[in-house]
Amino acid sequence: MIMSKQKLLNLKKQISEYEKPDYRNSMFQIINTLVPFMLLWYLAYKSIDFSVILTLAITVVAAGFLIRIFIIFHDCCHFSFFKNRRANKILGTVTGILTLFPFSQWQHDHSVHHAGSGNLDKRGTGDIWVLTVNEYLAAGMWTRIMYRLYRNPFVMFGLGPIYAFLIKNRFNRTGARMKERINTYVTNIFIVVLVLFFCWLVGWQAFILVQGPIFLISGSLGIWLFYVQHTFEDSYFEENGEWEYVKAAVEGSSFYKLPKLLQWLTGNIGFHHVHHLSPRVPNYKLEKAHKHAPPLHNVPTITLAASLSSLRFRLWDEHKKKFVSYKNLRINQGSFK
Repeated sequence: MIMSKQKLLNLKKQISEYEKPDYRNSMFQIINTLVPFMLLWYLAYKSIDFSVILTLAITVVAAGFLIRIFIIFHDCCHFSFFKNRRANKILGTVTGILTLFPFSQWQHDHSVHHAGSGNLDKRGTGDIWVLTVNEYLAAGMWTRIMYRLYRNPFVMFGLGPIYAFLIKNRFNRTGARMKERINTYVTNIFIVVLVLFFCWLVGWQAFILVQGPIFLISGSLGIWLFYVQHTFEDSYFEENGEWEYVKAAVEGSSFYKLPKLLQWLTGNIGFHHVHHLSPRVPNYKLEKAHKHAPPLHNVPTITLAASLSSLRFRLWDEHKKKFVSYKNLRINQGSFK
């Protein structure tokens, strides 16, 4: 989609009309997300005595609601769920405990991601590791091996949640301020307390049988959503001098067109182009904002079936301005394959 700079700026102004959160909608979303999640967790636990297969089936649905809880957390990190910043921080911390994310730390990293998404000179914080073709060809064998392992679907979507959510999120980033550090410590303490409490209440075996699948499924799907919304063939990456925020939002973030039920469970995050254009738009207004702005109807659109092809996109080709697979490379003799 090619638009003039002025049209892009006007587009951002159009979307800004939807930035104000609605208290009633926010409260309703809390109720229709947290209550079903807790009910499904209880049903999964009670079903263990009848059928483990039934338990696993219920955890799949519960995982969808945990993703929806994360979307609420995500909005709080952008201070878009409530008008009051303190209310966002409180709810964000609570939902961060449930999703294993420290509010202040992730809020910082995600803000960096938004400020430089698609900027080749500002990669490395809050985003997925992306190398250009030239960087890959110039890299040593160890870097190539690590990159291939990182981008392997079994590692990214299987081991990824375990490392990122269970391990990495437990530690503060270098240079974090005291308030951010304290928020991470508080989050970690409450997570430990909750785990110990439920292990005492239902038994550690039952807890793992219920919470384990919920965590792994929601974590894998969460990473998938983030991955596919920025990894599509004709995405947007530019060096700092050529990079434009609005253009990066519209061309570098996909419209992931999901079936209505999945759209609801994922908190409309498929309208990722709208979200990057204006992070202050609460998730329940993203679809309205998209429909209100006709130019957005032509943004890169990915269906559920088509999104699977993104698994073969490994490197960004700066010359062709698109993602390519390893097979597209012409590697000199002796290079790593």
